[in-house]
Amino acid sequence: MPQRERRSTGRSPRTFDNSVASPCVQVCELDDDNICMGCLRSADEIRDWMIMSRQQKLVTMGNVAVRKKREW
Repeated sequence: MPQRERRSTGRSPRTFDNSVASPCVQVCELDDDNICMGCLRSADEIRDWMIMSRQQKLVTMGNVAVRKKREW
């Protein structure tokens, strides 16, 4: 079967930042405030993680650190 050629969209391919490891611990349960009880990210932060820039991920990790302090 011949391989199809991809049509160019005129946009460069999107690259994803993998320099910040995801804080996911495979305990995916949201509390009443839509914060994951496992990784302490909001539902929006979890959803957007793959498309966030490095800087956005670092800000999210700062948010996680603040939430951790509140828990203890």
